[in-house]
Amino acid sequence: QVQLAESGGGLVQAGGSLRLSCAASGSRFIANVMGWYRQAPGKQREFVAHMPAGGRWSYADSVKGRFTISRDNAKNTVYLQMNSLKPEDTAVYYCNVRHGPSEYWGQGTQVTVSS
Repeated sequence: QVQLAESGGGLVQAGGSLRLSCAASGSRFIANVMGWYRQAPGKQREFVAHMPAGGRWSYADSVKGRFTISRDNAKNTVYLQMNSLKPEDTAVYYCNVRHGPSEYWGQGTQVTVSS
């Protein structure tokens, strides 16, 4: 059973930075795709960024130029460096891992950006 452990959320002022981490345990594979989604209060969960193993990353337009996704395949860990944070980035951020037909979600970590 694959488990995802997220960390790094918190409260930050607008313009600040946070770094999220998500480590996948219980797997014997390198995940095809590792990424992040977020869900703000009253809104649907939305794509933030993802990175295929050995492939190019992809970002939502709203975070391009501010967020950077990276992964360490040896540790089966994905990171999200978030810079120039805005109040509209406030949300619960979820780690997402896909491998073949299987998909896994983390429990989420709260990111709150104050104005």
